Amino acid sequence: MVRQTAAEQSAELTELKKEAREGTDPAATARQHARGKLTAHERVELLLDEGSFTEIEPLRRHRATGFGMDERRPYSDGVVCGWGTVHGRTVFVYAHDFRVFGGALGEAHAEKIHKVMDLAEAAGAPLVGLNDGAGARIQEGVTALAGYGGIFRRNARSSGVIPQISVMLGPCAGGAAYSPALTDFVFMVRNTSQMFITGPDVVKAVTGEEITHNGLGGAEVHAMTSGVAAFIHDDEHACLEDVRYLLSLLPSNNNELPPRVASDDPADRPTDALLDIVPAEPTRSYDMRAVVAEIVDDGEFFEVHAEWATNVLCVLSRMDGQVVGIVANQPNALAGVLDIHASEKAARFVQTCDAFNIPLITLVDVPGFLPGVDQEHGGIIRHGAKLLYAYCTATVPRIQLILRKAYGGAYIVMDSRSIGADISLAWPANEIAVMGAEGAANVIFRKEIAASGDPDAVRAQRIKEYRAELMHPYYAAERGLVDDVIDPRTTRRTLIRALDMLRSKHSEQPVRKHGNPPV
Repeated sequence: MVRQTAAEQSAELTELKKEAREGTDPAATARQHARGKLTAHERVELLLDEGSFTEIEPLRRHRATGFGMDERRPYSDGVVCGWGTVHGRTVFVYAHDFRVFGGALGEAHAEKIHKVMDLAEAAGAPLVGLNDGAGARIQEGVTALAGYGGIFRRNARSSGVIPQISVMLGPCAGGAAYSPALTDFVFMVRNTSQMFITGPDVVKAVTGEEITHNGLGGAEVHAMTSGVAAFIHDDEHACLEDVRYLLSLLPSNNNELPPRVASDDPADRPTDALLDIVPAEPTRSYDMRAVVAEIVDDGEFFEVHAEWATNVLCVLSRMDGQVVGIVANQPNALAGVLDIHASEKAARFVQTCDAFNIPLITLVDVPGFLPGVDQEHGGIIRHGAKLLYAYCTATVPRIQLILRKAYGGAYIVMDSRSIGADISLAWPANEIAVMGAEGAANVIFRKEIAASGDPDAVRAQRIKEYRAELMHPYYAAERGLVDDVIDPRTTRRTLIRALDMLRSKHSEQPVRKHGNPPV
């Protein structure tokens, strides 16, 4: 046997890695591109800073032998793993390669993902999964399923420790859908990505219902109906660019603060426009996004779950360069009431911000919880308690600002002083009460109004009296339920000063294994 020279060995290695990257079937790459989809390496390169990717185990191959698998042993085994940087900070990534076994997960494939997940946890750096796979590799049987178990266990162990982001760039069926569901944020792309536990064929066989893949688990479904997807995009390029942007707003791990950047937007900039954006009349609607845009740096913010539970806003933004999470009622959707979905959406967002040291600002304009049989039978008590629990256990700086109305239990749940807000502020138009003056007068003076010769006049008078006695702008301030009533034109300056004061906040928690939140 003639021993290869070092140059020959290097050339052989180069060819092997080229094969691992490009595959042995050019037609598979062409088919991927024809679907409007990029290859795994192309996606990784779009996500990471140019030239920063270091791949691990590119030459890994499976060792299955049944069903002709011993004759098909491609390098990489259908998943690209490694690390690089995003905006100069380390990020770990794995990307399913649909060209190899349809991206299906087998034993070697899973072990590669396990390794990169363990490295991300050990290094204290975010993990991004680029998902485009057909589920478990049937030819490998139960070992493939066990591989999923290892992924799920690591997802749970890293939860709240490092940011975990799932990007859906193709199909994700069966048990494979549970790993994205365990991560912090899910991105989807219209027309090319789907998620479901059982596909259309199974649904038809069991229930008789006929539905398409996109109709069952497409991006619009999960962004607007199920709430599984936090972000939705038209193409992969826009999607991966927003993943990069999200990473710029998150810390590398739970022991760090989010990156702070210099801002050219003055911290003491007046917010006079708020006087016109928010109507004084408590029943008139407006777009809370305009309020957010007025108070944050340069009017820029990143909305989470923008198309689901639209009666509450959850956004990431910066104020004086510091990352903040903003939860706000949205008066132009269901009048800003809290319902089952809004409570779930806001609770998840509060927990995520708290896990990653992002201060919370809560903008309140809420008429209460949504009444109705469907809400009660659907568990509004349990779901509303999720938001209450999330706020009560959050240890990051918490600032509440009441813009107009704050009625009933919804006022308490929206991070009131009584559940631990560090600073509570209000505008002069605030109305904090058990319920609106009209409803209160109808309850308290019901008999008097009914017995009156002029019920409408008596009702109007009692409403006026109730509002003057218990709902005037300074009632809460006089009793210490808000720290100050502020001029809307000073909102940005006041919030930033409070954030600066709270930056070094430290909160001692009781010793316990973990809480037992409503689920």
